[in-house]
Amino acid sequence: MSTATTSSRPFPWYYRPLEWLLLSLASLPWAVLYGLASGLYLLMAYVVRYRRRVIYTNLRNSFPDKTEAEIRQLTRGFYRHFAEVMVEILKLAVMPPAELLRRVEFRNAELLDQWLAEGRLALALGSHTGNWEWILTSGALRLRQGTVDGVYKPLMNPFFEHFLYRLRTRTGAQLVPMREVLRHLVRHRSEARVISLLSDQAAGPEDKPYWTTFLHQDTSFYTGADRLAAQFNCPVAYVNIRRLRRGHYELAVTEIHDGNTPLDKNATVITEAFARLLERDIQASPADYLW
Repeated sequence: MSTATTSSRPFPWYYRPLEWLLLSLASLPWAVLYGLASGLYLLMAYVVRYRRRVIYTNLRNSFPDKTEAEIRQLTRGFYRHFAEVMVEILKLAVMPPAELLRRVEFRNAELLDQWLAEGRLALALGSHTGNWEWILTSGALRLRQGTVDGVYKPLMNPFFEHFLYRLRTRTGAQLVPMREVLRHLVRHRSEARVISLLSDQAAGPEDKPYWTTFLHQDTSFYTGADRLAAQFNCPVAYVNIRRLRRGHYELAVTEIHDGNTPLDKNATVITEAFARLLERDIQASPADYLW
């Protein structure tokens, strides 16, 4: 399969010291890593001012009823959250599976268990809320072994492609490049599998987007989930991962479509339901979204 080719793609030798550095950092105790995250927060928020205008504008437009002081507080909260998520993702390189499961509480994951027990192919739609990289990795541990696939966009840089591929698959998940999703589903349509997709990226005109009012703004969404659910007659769930406290999350599963009622591939029932659920969760924890 092409996923194996992607994972084994070599990277230039001069990236090797960077790999050693990242693995060394990942091996540090949590307290030290969060100390580094605090420094990273200060760097991004006050020195580099990483995407500050974009983040502030998105928050201002999404929450017009909040005061300027509240928007500035949310902006600082985003930088702190993002810095901590970065070290948490890095920790995946060495974190024992049992520890990851201790740090993620599951709510209503029995729905996915049921679909797998019935031998069904299911879609799980996530977003860049909380620690999105822990969705696939913890889900692969919680659900039946070898039944979770994650859809991703391969990176151009060969080292970071290799490194992130290893992080995402070390708990048993498989990765499927976006361009091969349809072929992958055809190949496995009769198998019990959960296909995980992050579905909140803005879609372009070439993607046949669905437009809706989202957080007080006209926003485009990919409609691939609607087409895939209709074509393969599969159930669909919305997955949200919510921060409980530092380094601990709750992963909640909500049914969007049971897979028993035929869908019109040209309709956008799935995407609209996803947009409303995501909007609810962002409003509940605005700083924990990837603005």
